[in-house]
Amino acid sequence: MKRRFDKFFPWVFICGDFLASLVSLVVSISIFNYFNLFPEGNLSSILPLSVLWTLISGLRKDYKIGRTDELEHTIKRLLGTLAWFLGASAILWLPLRAPSLQIIPFICLGFGMLILMSSFRVGVHMILRQYRVKGNNYRNAIILGKGVTSPKLADVFRIRKDFGINFLGYFDDQADCNLTRGAISDFFVQAQDLDLDLIYIHEKLDPRMVKQVIDFADENYIKVKMIPGGSLQLEKSLSFSKYGDFFVINVNDIPLDNAFNGLAKRAFDIVFSGLVIIFILSWLIPLVGLLINIESRGPIFFIQKRNGINNNVFNCLKFRSMTPNDYSDSKQAIKNDPRVTKIGSFLRNSSLDEMPQFINVLLGDMSIVGPRPHTIPMNQTFKTQIHRYNSRHKIRPGITGLAQIRGYRGEIENPHQIRSRVKLDSFYINNWTFLLDLGIMVKTIHELLFNRENAY
Repeated sequence: MKRRFDKFFPWVFICGDFLASLVSLVVSISIFNYFNLFPEGNLSSILPLSVLWTLISGLRKDYKIGRTDELEHTIKRLLGTLAWFLGASAILWLPLRAPSLQIIPFICLGFGMLILMSSFRVGVHMILRQYRVKGNNYRNAIILGKGVTSPKLADVFRIRKDFGINFLGYFDDQADCNLTRGAISDFFVQAQDLDLDLIYIHEKLDPRMVKQVIDFADENYIKVKMIPGGSLQLEKSLSFSKYGDFFVINVNDIPLDNAFNGLAKRAFDIVFSGLVIIFILSWLIPLVGLLINIESRGPIFFIQKRNGINNNVFNCLKFRSMTPNDYSDSKQAIKNDPRVTKIGSFLRNSSLDEMPQFINVLLGDMSIVGPRPHTIPMNQTFKTQIHRYNSRHKIRPGITGLAQIRGYRGEIENPHQIRSRVKLDSFYINNWTFLLDLGIMVKTIHELLFNRENAY
């Protein structure tokens, strides 16, 4: 089953999405009614809401699940549809206009829809993958030009059966292997019999031949894709900018350059840090401040200049854990450091000394997850020793990060540690997702509870 699949899948998806939204709304509103959280909601409102959901989902073309799309893409599309749905519901759904209906029940409805519809969408994604693994919904593909990157693409087709791409072989004037079907000129002779769907062209193919292949593909309704050379095979997705009719590749774009991603991360930072400040720091600061001053007279907070996003300097807040000294910026804390007070030792060992940095997060200097900020003297030293060190300042620094949960936290004793930190920070920056942030936060809690070796 090849092309026929695309004709009926959108309709199957839309019908399934409608039924899933119907069930999700019934379950959500029933639960909230049981706990008296949704007094204005009733079952008669569910059918029009399901129709509204299906309409938004159809207009946004959520049924278009690309064969190379990962689960994160499916969840991101669901979040977008949910946002549109809640906005439209607030305007169109009459019960939501009742004065007695509060914002919290409305958020609860959205949360219920998110959990239940995520289960459906992820389920569809996984079923579709398995369907392709078994040899269905496939696309026939060939590669023109066998450069260095062409075999790597062929390996991807072989390993990722869930992409559903049936690789038929190469056409190349020089390569001679068991997958080579002939020279470039032979392609035009054999193409009609191959039932092709995709043509991948190596970037070093002669421009005149590329134009000839594209013209042929247009006449035969075949998709054409270019394979970038080794210099563009980076650890992230490429994006493009259009200047009139001219396209350029954005080589070093990162996920957080996307306005939606940046807004989502910042919104989460504001909400989470706000809750921590209200419910924890409101009583923790006076308590810890009292304990600090009982043992050692001085300020409650230790304020240190550190480099943030775009190397901008900001005041990083911590609970003071040392006696006042002149070496706090230039000398790292070491094990059994005589400058650390008794209460300071407890604060550092439990990482409670970092808690005031949630204020930095709320102010916009930091994020909850990101590369850990270093002192200005440390940055001046490391940027001359570590390749691409400054690239870690592309985004806001974090209270915790990928490097920290992988064991690279605390004192830097050798060059390997800082190189590993920078490598992990670079991976995080180039591969950021909201789910990655959540995973790092969960892992951080585990590290705080069970791994305290480098906390001093």
